[in-house]
Amino acid sequence: MTEKITPRHHARTRRATEGWDFLVESIRNHRTVGSIAPSSRSLADLMASPLRERAPRVSNVLEVGAGTGSVTRVLLPRISEGSRLDIVEANDHFAAHLRRLVGCCPHLPEKQEQVRVHNVGVEQLTTDRRYDVIVSGLPFSNFSPRQVEEIMGHYFHLLRPGGTLTYFSYRGSRFVRTFLTSRPEARRQRDVKNLLNRYHHRYATGCWTVWGNLPPAQVWQLRRPLEAVESSGVLTAQPDMAR
Repeated sequence: MTEKITPRHHARTRRATEGWDFLVESIRNHRTVGSIAPSSRSLADLMASPLRERAPRVSNVLEVGAGTGSVTRVLLPRISEGSRLDIVEANDHFAAHLRRLVGCCPHLPEKQEQVRVHNVGVEQLTTDRRYDVIVSGLPFSNFSPRQVEEIMGHYFHLLRPGGTLTYFSYRGSRFVRTFLTSRPEARRQRDVKNLLNRYHHRYATGCWTVWGNLPPAQVWQLRRPLEAVESSGVLTAQPDMAR
């Protein structure tokens, strides 16, 4: 008797396949793939929440470090008529997977031109577009402080005033690495954390923990000030003249 293939069975098979692909790529490219498993649906929903909150307005959205598309799947059906989604993924294998995902998406029969997959690092993304929402899945804890500073500066340059940046990190990973790595590596981790804390202090509007993820994740949401100036690559809010 032939087993009936149900949508739920298909989804389980897809998740298992993508989970294996993610694990393989994390071993091959541990510096740029920051986890051993794709993001959970709970984490993906939270990461994509700024786009849901903007509905039904037209939005320009940038997703960086999309991996196998856990967050992409949540973003795609929320792309309204006239909106734009640019997906940036430096890993060749993941980028090819994302192009197939976009090509087969049932929510985009007439909106294919609104979604683009860019197989580059975000530092190499050339565009004059400004974004209302940026969703970042990059593993900042794997990068040097200089790289993180460059990427965060680029994010805020690409954000429209009032736009939001959402990114996540894994809870507890820094402390584990501090005890298991060399002193220079521990210093690098600390410097990255301190750098990100400065951005949190200036621009954070929310922080949440997603326990139903492997490993548990901490999600940060930052907003570019409505009134801001850029000087020497550093974004600063203009003073409130009413104070």
